[in-house]
Amino acid sequence: MATTHFRHQLHLHRAQLKWLPVLGIGLALLLPNAAQAQQKAERNRRGKVTGITVNNLPAYDDRWFHPGLYLGFSGTRFFLEHSQYYIDKHQLTAQSIVSPSFGVGLIGDVRLGDYRSPFILRFAPGVVFSSRQVEFTPINYRAPDSIVTQEITSTVLQFPLLLKYQSDRRRNTRVYMLAGISPNITVGNRRDDELRNVLRVTDSDLTIEYGVGLDLFYPLFKFAPEVRFSHGLGNVLVNRPDVFSRSLQSLRTNAVTLYINIQN
Repeated sequence: MATTHFRHQLHLHRAQLKWLPVLGIGLALLLPNAAQAQQKAERNRRGKVTGITVNNLPAYDDRWFHPGLYLGFSGTRFFLEHSQYYIDKHQLTAQSIVSPSFGVGLIGDVRLGDYRSPFILRFAPGVVFSSRQVEFTPINYRAPDSIVTQEITSTVLQFPLLLKYQSDRRRNTRVYMLAGISPNITVGNRRDDELRNVLRVTDSDLTIEYGVGLDLFYPLFKFAPEVRFSHGLGNVLVNRPDVFSRSLQSLRTNAVTLYINIQN
């Protein structure tokens, strides 16, 4: 008995076989997108479809590690205390001015526990280009020209280690809180003007960090705006014989930062 050809068993002919490579390519393109997103129909009480929600990155929490990067835009300043010299001499009053800073870095999130665990350990090393200013005003203030501004411009390496607590995911959004510490090392100071850059700070600092954020899931990545507060734990003032340094007892760093996080 003659064996029937495979294409005749499936009722395939030469013209139809030509489309098989095209269909294969189409499936190869559609399958990754299907894995990235799931659709869910929204219905009213009567069962009528009112909309369709696409769940992006449905398997995101199945992975234990998530890399990423961030951009940070900060408002920075010093918390300052006047010294006994200021009280005795009463020559200058000091006021810290909020100044802008910019940072960029990497993110490494490690899940603590199984995929249902709300705790994430985050390590986010980066570099920050910061500028802080302190205005000194003489007691016998007479004109704006008598105000002296001391500026400290630094390039700082930061190594934040944070514990993140995240809520349950609701469709494509999730809120979270995080807190931790950050050792900071200054690798460069710009001193262009000897009169404007008399005030000095140490090359190391330790800050406490805490903030809140919002995870937004997109088909190919997770976008997370975050607001974080930073407070220095130690005195970074360098004692020097100039009148500006002697008028201060301590300087502690302080910053409010808007982070733009992107993770895979």
